Amino acid sequence: MLTSLSFIFLLGLAMARICQRIKIPRIIGMLITGIVLGPFVLNLLEPSFLAVSPDLRKIALIIILIKAGLSINLSDLKKVGRPAILLSFVPASCEIIGYILVAPLILGVNLIDAALMGAVMGAVSPAVVVPRMVSLVERRYGAEKAIPQMIMAAASSDDIYVIVLFTTFLGMAQGGHANFFDFLNIPISVILGILIGAAVGYVLYLFFETAYAHKHYVRNSMKVIVVLGCAFLLVSIEGWLEGKIAFSGLLAVISMACVIKLKSTAFVSNRLSEKIGKLWLAAEVILFVLVGAAVDIRYTVHAGIPAISMILIALLFRSCGVLISTLKTKLDWNERLFCVIAYLPKATVQAAIGVVPLAVGLGCGRVVLLISVLAIIITAPLGAWGIDYSYEKLLTKNS
Repeated sequence: MLTSLSFIFLLGLAMARICQRIKIPRIIGMLITGIVLGPFVLNLLEPSFLAVSPDLRKIALIIILIKAGLSINLSDLKKVGRPAILLSFVPASCEIIGYILVAPLILGVNLIDAALMGAVMGAVSPAVVVPRMVSLVERRYGAEKAIPQMIMAAASSDDIYVIVLFTTFLGMAQGGHANFFDFLNIPISVILGILIGAAVGYVLYLFFETAYAHKHYVRNSMKVIVVLGCAFLLVSIEGWLEGKIAFSGLLAVISMACVIKLKSTAFVSNRLSEKIGKLWLAAEVILFVLVGAAVDIRYTVHAGIPAISMILIALLFRSCGVLISTLKTKLDWNERLFCVIAYLPKATVQAAIGVVPLAVGLGCGRVVLLISVLAIIITAPLGAWGIDYSYEKLLTKNS
């Protein structure tokens, strides 16, 4: 296992650096590393390590969700109002509809599998988008209409929406059918996830504040460990309650992080986010390399063209969703086009959940993973380059 970890970290980081130098997102290098190291090419990763990869990927997903919750700025959502809220779910919904309508024809999957595929693909990548929006805020591009803030807030929020739908459609796919009670479970899992996660977040806030008031200061590193422990427990509770009551553990994790950010001082929440970000540096490498390792190159060659066609068609549905979300706003057509470009990249969520259908033994698992990897390879550079080379032409710089 140690040998496998050394290959993952050293080669994954080296390839990430090479891609970064040639202006390609780092994650592409990590995916390529996983494909080369994996069992379908050089087979250098130990079977014992691959056996625990689902748990490692889930840990990485929990880490990025905590960071997302600590990064969501509710005041930004209030500032930009309706379009930010619509961007949180309309583009993803349109993309899912695109998969439901077209994937059965192109890829030969059933409707439930198509919906599951759309849920995997529906999220935009904060890992690609957020750093670029932060840079635009600092340089005052689109500042008058708060365009970067709107995209940052919505991009962080749409991951939540997509993950909730994914867990619901995954349950349907495993059961082999859909009924009214499956859809009824969606609001139940959302409400319970938010309430329980918020309660845990508030208890943690009170615990940290009480300790500080009694001069038992809890170091930020210890706070991170406590928060991670609670997050792992929330996700475990979802498994314990499976078949009894609908509960979204992943949504509870985000809700917990949001409450901690809302109740704590800016200094404390920023420090926690910074510490979690450092954990993500290692988790990111493990996540993307392991996703690459699960890709069967032989299947990719066979199904590549239909899969790429499906991705591009779905992006058209997604772009229509972005335009719908920005209707009757103060944004001009150049600014709306920029929003469309900014909503193209996919990476983190697709890597985290794209391999889950295959891991649980679903028949559609191989094609869902293939779509996820190809989408990252295609849209991450496309969106990153699109943002970098279009913002000066499409956005107004404010003094």
